[in-house]
Amino acid sequence: MAKLILNTFVSLDGVMQAPGGTQEDTSGGFEYGGWQVPFFGDEDMGAFINEIFDRSGAYLLGRRTYDIFAGYWPRVTDPQDPIAARLNTLPKYVVSTTLTDPAWENTTVISGDVPAEVARLKERMEEGELQIHGSATLAQSLLAYDAAHANGGPGLIDEVNLLVHPVYLGSGKHLFPEGGQPRAFELIGARTTGSGIAILTYRPGGRARFEDFDPPPAA
Repeated sequence: MAKLILNTFVSLDGVMQAPGGTQEDTSGGFEYGGWQVPFFGDEDMGAFINEIFDRSGAYLLGRRTYDIFAGYWPRVTDPQDPIAARLNTLPKYVVSTTLTDPAWENTTVISGDVPAEVARLKERMEEGELQIHGSATLAQSLLAYDAAHANGGPGLIDEVNLLVHPVYLGSGKHLFPEGGQPRAFELIGARTTGSGIAILTYRPGGRARFEDFDPPPAA
C-alpha cells in the first residue's frame, strides 16, 4: 500500500497560489504570481525536490496543476532529467469533471468519488509514493475530508511537505483556508536551505486539543 504525500510551496502567510509564474493563476485578482522564482536557484531545495521525485510511483493532480505540468514537462526530453523522466513515464491521475481525452502519456481522469478513488489507488500501488504537487483545491478537499472522517486515526494523506518561502504576500489561495475541523500535526522532519526556505515535513494527527495554562498559585 502506498503513502499519499502532499508537497507544496507556501509563503510565510500560507499562500500557495501561483508560485511559478506571473500568469500561472490570476483567479481572484491575484497579482503576485511567480513569488517562488527568486529562490529557484537554491541548490538545497533542488536536492530535496530530486529526493521527492526519486520516491514517486504515481502522481495525483488537480486540473489546473495538471495543465501547467502537461504544458511544460513533455517538452523536456532529456532522459537524465530527474523530474521529467518520472513525470513523463509514471502514472498520472488528474481530478476533473471536464477533461475527457488527456494527451499526456499514462494519464487517467478521476471524476467520481475522489476520496474513494484515492483510497483504491493507495491500496493498489505496490511501489513508490502517490504524490500530490500543488493542486490547491484538491489538497484542501482531501485535508478537509481527513479532518472530518479520520476520527483521530490515519486519513488519506499520510505526510505533508511544506516548503515555506521567506516572503509575505497578504492575499491568495491558502493551503489551510478558514473553516473546517481543527487538526493536530506531528513534525517529523525539518531542514533549511541557503536562501532561507524552511522544509517542514508533518504527519497528520488527531483532533487539535485546547487547554488552559494552570492558574498561578493563590497569594
